[in-house]
Parts: sequence; structure tokens; C-alpha cells
Amino acid sequence: MAAAPGGYADILKAPHAARLLIGTLIGRLPNGTGPIAIMVFTRAEGGSYSLAGGLAAVYGIGNAIGQPLLGRAVDLYGQPRVQLPSALVSALGMALLVLTGTDPLPLAYAAVAVAGLFTPPLEGGLRALWPSVLGGEGRVHRAYAMDAVAQEVMFTVGPLLVTLMVALWSPAAAVLLINGIGVLGALSVVLSAPSRAWRSAPREAHWLGALRSPGLLALLGSFFFVGLAMGSITVAGIAYAEDHGNESVYGWLMAALGLGALVGGVFYGARHWAGAPERRLRVLVGLLALGYLPLTLTPGVVAMTALAALAGVFLAPAIACAFIVVDRHAPRGTVTEAFSWLVTTFGVGAAAGTAVAGPVVQLSGTTASFAVAGAGGFVALLVLMATQRVLAVPLRGAPHTGDVVAGSENDRNGAVEPGFSARPQA
Repeated sequence: MAAAPGGYADILKAPHAARLLIGTLIGRLPNGTGPIAIMVFTRAEGGSYSLAGGLAAVYGIGNAIGQPLLGRAVDLYGQPRVQLPSALVSALGMALLVLTGTDPLPLAYAAVAVAGLFTPPLEGGLRALWPSVLGGEGRVHRAYAMDAVAQEVMFTVGPLLVTLMVALWSPAAAVLLINGIGVLGALSVVLSAPSRAWRSAPREAHWLGALRSPGLLALLGSFFFVGLAMGSITVAGIAYAEDHGNESVYGWLMAALGLGALVGGVFYGARHWAGAPERRLRVLVGLLALGYLPLTLTPGVVAMTALAALAGVFLAPAIACAFIVVDRHAPRGTVTEAFSWLVTTFGVGAAAGTAVAGPVVQLSGTTASFAVAGAGGFVALLVLMATQRVLAVPLRGAPHTGDVVAGSENDRNGAVEPGFSARPQA
């Protein structure tokens, strides 16, 4: 381990880099706060925990289905043609929920499904842009770490922003404002020169797309359970806040979780880490799982906030390391889709976590719902342990070149990756 050359400031000085990062974060704000906003709005409308969890789960499932499909569309047709229209439709779905409320239920479920399904794949799109904006393997990897840190800023500020908007206006106003801001963020990204000029590398015609990579499938299996852990914390945090008679406590818990991840991500991105990232990822996910266990103690608010910060420390490093693993295992020409699959799997896991934790709160209480998070983290580690051999050989035995495999999307020499033919592209 050694200090990385340059740093985040060096990356942000690159033309367009700051605009793309900030625009993507703002554009993803509706997605980052979507489950929270849906649950708070549903509870304000008189809905139960189960209904709130169910609506949030449908939103997450819609997101999970839409992200890889929209990501593949971006790889095929470019970013502006996909990102902005989908952002508008997603915002309209959330607006429909606010206008109609939770009655009738079928319409409410349809509204959140549309909002989730058309969430633009800005996250995968940004990672696809970094090589052309920054150039150089080291800078791209630092950008991945910076991206993970910046996400934690959003996850720190997002819950507080929702809480503030609810306090100043109402849950309905919070949902509308956040989604309107998100459309502006997407607009900023797609109007930038790198987004307009970006084209995916030629891709092999294959119906599985990025999913034909066994290593990527193994990683996705693990991060489903990381997402499950995070989704369960969303429900458990609300239950904890209500147990203590103060809804604002939830915002502070989620902010502390994000702050811990931010600190961990800053440290991780400031160092150069030797060794294969697949092995490093197993260590990080194991530490992440251990960090969730103390939450089951559910002490007083101050101590619980500190435990939440501790629980978040290894989240951003694990995500940043996962970005590198995705890049090593994604088939050429599927970079946006591959990153979107990671977002999708995380979202499906989070939806499952909210759906499971809601009934767990009602049947067994707050402590048991926090235990779901710890269990999810340990199962994520078990998946990585069970798939070590698959993850150890990126792209069917392609040679290692540092943290990037020759022929991956971040290999700028344009080499055809080993194991895939150069037949007609799609």
C-alpha cells in the first residue's frame, strides 16, 4: 500500500470532470433518496410499514429491471438519446404517486414501478465516460474511488435533505422537488461534450450481453446481499426513530452511515493498493459485514449514530473495489450495461431488504430488523469465497495488467479481448 500519485483534485481539474460528477450526483438524487421518500410519503398518507416497504420494493425492482436495459440502450444508441427521456418519465411516475396518493393501490404501485423502471443509468454512464475524460489507468481507478466517495456525500446529504423538505413543506413537496432537481442534473450531463461524443466500443452480438461473463455473475451474486443489507437498514432506521419518538433521528442515522462511508472512501482512494482487487474485495466485504453487527445493540441515539458511522466505513471502499472488478470482467462493448447490472443487483437486493425488514419489524421488533443487515453482509462474503476461482480469472484467462485486463473498456489500445471473436457487432 502506498500513497497514490496525484489525487482527487488532479482528477477534478480535468476538463468536464467536475461537471460530469456533480451533474451525475444531482441526477441520481431521486434514485438515491427514492426508497426513503416513498416510505416517508406512504407513512404520512397513513400507510403501514408493510405497504411502505412494498412500494419501495416495487420501485427497487423496477429500477433493477430498467437499469441494465437502459444501460444496453446507452451502449447502442449513445447517452443523450436515453438518459434525458428516461429521467423525465421517471420524474412523471413519482409525480403521479404524489398526485394520487396510495389509494387506489394499483395506481400507486404502477406509479412507483414506472419511476423505478425509467431511472436513467447515470451511474454506469459516468464510469463509461471516465476513460475518455481522464485517460490513464491510475487516474480512472482514482476516479472510481472518488465516485464512490461522492455517492456517500449524496447518501449523507440526501436523507437530511428529505427530512428538511418534509419539515419545511411536506413529504409530497419533497418528492416533487427532488425529482425536479434530478431532471436538471441529467440535463447537465447529456449536454456536456464528452456525453454527446461518447460511443461504446464495438460489441459482440450476444443476447446475454455483459452477463456472459462468469466473473461478473459472481460479483453480482455477492452484491445482491450487500444491497439487501442496505435495504433492511432503511426500514430498521425508521423503526428505530419511531421507537425513540423523533422522526428526525432517522435522517441522522442515515447521514452517519453515509459519513462513515465517505471517510472510508477518502482513505481508500488516497492509497495505491497492491494485489488483485478480487482478493481485496473479499476483505472489504468481510469488514463491512462485521460493521453491521453492533447495530443490533440498538443503544441510545448518540451511541447508535456513532455505530451507524462505524458501520458505513467499509461501504465506499467495497463499492470502489467492485467497480474495478466489473471493469476487469465485463465483455468489451458492454461497459455501461455491466456497471448498470451492478446497480441493478444492488437495487434488487435493497428492495428485498426493505420487503423483508418491514414484516420483521412488525413481528420481531427493531433489533431483529438490524440483524437482517448483518446476515446479508455475511452471505455476501460467503458468495465471494465460494466463487474465488471464477473471479480469479478475468475474461476467461485474460492476462492481468495491474488492475485492468488487456482488452477491457479501460484498455485504450483497442485490442480485442481474449476469448471473444470479432464477428459482426451489435
